[in-house]
Amino acid sequence: MIPFSVLDLSLITRGGSVGEAFRNTLDLAQLADDLGFARYWLAEHHAMPGIASAATGILIGQVAAATRRIRVGAGGVMLPNHSPLVIAEQFGTLETLFPGRIDLGLGRAPGADQRTARALRRDPHAPERFASDVLELLQYFEPAGPEDTHMIHAIPGMGLRVPVWLLGSSLFSAVLAARLGLPYAFASHFAPGQMAEAISLYRTRFEPSARCPKPHVMLSVNIIAADGEEEGAFLATSLQQYFIALRRGRPIAFPSPVTDTTGLWSPAEQAMVDQTLSCTFAGSIRSIMPRLRDFITRYGPDELLVALPIHDHGLRRHALELTVAMQDALSSDPDARPFK
Repeated sequence: MIPFSVLDLSLITRGGSVGEAFRNTLDLAQLADDLGFARYWLAEHHAMPGIASAATGILIGQVAAATRRIRVGAGGVMLPNHSPLVIAEQFGTLETLFPGRIDLGLGRAPGADQRTARALRRDPHAPERFASDVLELLQYFEPAGPEDTHMIHAIPGMGLRVPVWLLGSSLFSAVLAARLGLPYAFASHFAPGQMAEAISLYRTRFEPSARCPKPHVMLSVNIIAADGEEEGAFLATSLQQYFIALRRGRPIAFPSPVTDTTGLWSPAEQAMVDQTLSCTFAGSIRSIMPRLRDFITRYGPDELLVALPIHDHGLRRHALELTVAMQDALSSDPDARPFK
């Protein structure tokens, strides 16, 4: 069975605090480590009342220090917000402290609204330089040669070859990842519209490299697993409320689930949520298993990145345990339906 990894936004829940979000992140990462997940990734977002992972590199260091085996990384760092040299130094530091356990995923989006993006980037043309900035960043991780005496070096960072991924929700990063020979992660958990085309383009155009000899696709999904079907659907209303608020331009702390959504949003907003969150698997193991198997069979990811957007941390932990149970069942007998 393909590896499963975890995507964490370090959720700030309604009624909770940033400190609580960080404690929950460390606790969930330790559980993921114990359960055998491959990676634990954190995402850069800014000025979002429901997301605490803005200083992504700092939080990655804390998670790596609190775990033993699992790879820890960025899913991702929004490179246009930063100097490539600074990111090389930050992740060179992390790789030096935690050798062989650090991943660097790079995105082109701001991870914020446009006003916040202007405050972060200063330069509105930064996204247009994404491809050249990625190349510059990759070069900082290479060993220095005798002809490089006049080049700028990332110290720490030089020669460490930190694994670099490109992240995206459109075709641009798929094509760039293929051209550069890098592994590719698609943000299907919130933007599935171009997923199939992006995967096809990436695999068709992929050029092998020393970093990645063959195409490697990771797809992200939301898994809201619970002991019962009704409970899973109930817990999923938190994510629905969150995305409605986001699309209305009024982001909120991650809300508690509700038993009745009548009147909370319009039919048009419901259609938007259904499309945006179409790669969300909510319910019991019995209902999720066949849908997850079909998803993996249809799109053929090399790895699955699992987000667990659940308000209650205890239930989030339980969902992670149910997820690894599903992975084990799929691995042992892909055609079986053991949870009847």
